[in-house]
Amino acid sequence: MIDLVGKRNWFFLISAIVIIPGIISLAVFGLKPGVDFSSGTAITFHFDKTVELGQLRQELTNEGYDQAVVQPAGEGDFFVRLPEMSTDQTTKLKNDLQTGLDTTVTISSLYTVSPIVAAGTVRNTIIAIVVAAVAILLYISWAFRKMPKPFRWGTCAIIALVHDLVVVIAIFSILGWAAGVEVDALFVTGVLAVVGVSVNNIVVVFDRIRENMKRGISRDFEVVANYGIVESLGRSLNTGLATLFVIVALYLLGGQTTHTLVLALLIGIATGIYSSLCIAGQLLVVWEKGLAPRKKEAVSSI
Repeated sequence: MIDLVGKRNWFFLISAIVIIPGIISLAVFGLKPGVDFSSGTAITFHFDKTVELGQLRQELTNEGYDQAVVQPAGEGDFFVRLPEMSTDQTTKLKNDLQTGLDTTVTISSLYTVSPIVAAGTVRNTIIAIVVAAVAILLYISWAFRKMPKPFRWGTCAIIALVHDLVVVIAIFSILGWAAGVEVDALFVTGVLAVVGVSVNNIVVVFDRIRENMKRGISRDFEVVANYGIVESLGRSLNTGLATLFVIVALYLLGGQTTHTLVLALLIGIATGIYSSLCIAGQLLVVWEKGLAPRKKEAVSSI
């Protein structure tokens, strides 16, 4: 049988290798906030004639928008993020781009967020994540109330969830610094969806461990935990990979406006599969027995 619990220190090391650079990136660069979190105007322009990214940047600079964020968004489309603009300013910019680039310009989408709304979005995001974490802790503690020290099970689940969220946020920080990837309201939606998926995976693994404890397959909790994790391996990989295939298709074929959501889901679900199999149950064992793995002969006793 695969000894996933015995290799827990390696799994913790892999997580640290991913998380530590991300935390450094967060401390130095932070996240690159989109319009939803920093206020401003987001416009998707459609050009009837082929326009190069450099041409559009130069034209926006000529109009006084040298700090504009410009990203290709499909055939003939460009996503442009600007400071908060009035309707008249938007219309003037559209007309000036038509004249300067000698093409017909259509505004495919436009939305503006004020500083007050942006601050409210940040506050509500933090509240939503904290409430979700507390609710999950209470739910798992109640669901495993018949186990010894049920609060420990809930705490380990929360730590695994925090692991998943930190990985997602850290990677987005690095992508924001390296590739200009912004976080917006859809990013929050993706993060909360990741929380739900991760909790489901963790509960499945914990439930197998609980059933094995009831069956009394071993007096060694480390053996019981490993047996439960390995039993959950096929189910977690099958459902997780099937979900990831769909998400990859959405990322490759979906529109630019959903890329943030889909990318958050892609990173988060992949991390959730990993943490449910390689982090959550192992944390229970560490809390019970410490970091040192069991002796090899214990593996063959199953």
